[in-house]
Amino acid sequence: MGEGTLPVVVVGAGPVGLSAAAHLLDRGLEPLVFEVGEQAGAHVREWHHVRLFSRWAEVVDPVAEKLLALTGWTHPDPQTCPTGQEWAQRYLQPLAEVLGSRVQFGARVSGVARRGRDRVVDAGRETEPLTVHVQTAAGEQRILARAVVDASGTWGSPNPLGADGLPAVGERAAADRIAYQVPDLADPGVRARYADKRLAVAGSGHSALTALVALAELAEAAPGTHVQWLLRRGQVGDIFGGGEADQLPARGALGRRAAAAVAAGHVTTVTGFRTGAATRTGDGLVLESLDGRRLTPVDEVVALTGFRPDLSWLTELRLDLDPTLQAARALAPLIDPNVHSCGTVPPHGARELAQPEPGVFVVGMKSYGRAPTFLAMTGYEQVRSVAAALAGDHEAAERVELVLPDTGVCGGAGLFDDPTAASGAAEGGCCGPVEPAEQIAQTRA
Repeated sequence: MGEGTLPVVVVGAGPVGLSAAAHLLDRGLEPLVFEVGEQAGAHVREWHHVRLFSRWAEVVDPVAEKLLALTGWTHPDPQTCPTGQEWAQRYLQPLAEVLGSRVQFGARVSGVARRGRDRVVDAGRETEPLTVHVQTAAGEQRILARAVVDASGTWGSPNPLGADGLPAVGERAAADRIAYQVPDLADPGVRARYADKRLAVAGSGHSALTALVALAELAEAAPGTHVQWLLRRGQVGDIFGGGEADQLPARGALGRRAAAAVAAGHVTTVTGFRTGAATRTGDGLVLESLDGRRLTPVDEVVALTGFRPDLSWLTELRLDLDPTLQAARALAPLIDPNVHSCGTVPPHGARELAQPEPGVFVVGMKSYGRAPTFLAMTGYEQVRSVAAALAGDHEAAERVELVLPDTGVCGGAGLFDDPTAASGAAEGGCCGPVEPAEQIAQTRA
């Protein structure tokens, strides 16, 4: 089989993976999508209860919409914001159905390599196809591919509660008391777990704000509920976002609601707290900071400290990753939260995402490594450029076709996760003279 007849393997049938398949088809290339879950958007469905702050107009890929239109699909109201469940059911599932047998579910990619060559061997590397090892209920398959697009995301690899990137002492032993996603309080069992309890929420991103708002509403109905909000940074600063200045109104509204929850007294803010230990006592779980501070006991912890990429199945590929963020080296300086605290990033595509291993691209949230913020439309632009590059249309691959909404916030350099930093712009921050850049934010609240 010649390389020209081999498929482009896409890993992950989430929003960006399915978008990649649509763009590849549009370019006359044959995609083959492997999804470990049993449905399209399996990870999205795990946060089904969370409403996106992006509108339908911003979470439907235009090329995917063209495919769907052939089936009579109707675009939801462009100005409303879907929940995760609505996004999966009304867009991702129909798109997967259009792609048909090109999407295989219950298929876990366990490794990718150059056929007959481990990462050390130079000879023949440019001419041999990639081989993708896939685990299914029927056994193991080895699929030859002309290229691999990794859109597997980071949802399955949450960061731990521990502030040094490793689980805090006692964190694993207390796993039954620690959740790593926004609680679904509409579920009676989940609601009972948190109602009238002493809670701690760790994190400063949009997921943490979403949890704070939900738990504050719970506290109004169940007055025995109280939340301690743990921040690693020294001050709250601009965590609540740009408010009315945010070009995504729902994102600005989320920040205002979180600020109101704190002001109402349902949430106690603890700044500069870098968790080092979690100890069970007769009165609950005691969290201790690396500086020796101990909080009053809590019953439950919600750790929303971000995600990280799983690179374990890419070890036989030659990747050039930034040692800090684990993102593509060319992309990392543009998204580093130690520098770009307001999330500025120039639009980017195949050039920035390319790896030393020919034909291998990491896209979507995983492309950002440990950088914390991302928009679906950023991923759609990435795969548009990658598909163009794989089809040999380098002019289109280089072209920028994306304008992202401004957050309305601009902070200084070095504020990310700094327990000593104050808010506001610092010398050399992203508010200074920079190349034209766009704002990014998490796909989900």
